[in-house]
Amino acid sequence: MHKCRMMILTSFRGGDMKTLALTIALSLAAGPALAAVKSCEDLKNEIEARLKAKNVTSYSLEVVAVAQVKDQKVVGTCDGGKKNIVYKKA
Repeated sequence: MHKCRMMILTSFRGGDMKTLALTIALSLAAGPALAAVKSCEDLKNEIEARLKAKNVTSYSLEVVAVAQVKDQKVVGTCDGGKKNIVYKKA
């Protein structure tokens, strides 16, 4: 095991080790949730770039509230899951 990790782990004993383990577990669990929040404009630009790279033409992307999505094709979720980006062939 790496020296730094060994020093950290050996410096915690008893209840402190449980606190460290809980802190690490919560940090790892919260990481993806925090990283998942993306602005709709950023995500829309990324999707447009992918479509252009695949030579897709004659389409539209629209940002809509989740409740407004009916039978459209959802290609992205943004603003923490509050909005969707829908794809429509033109």
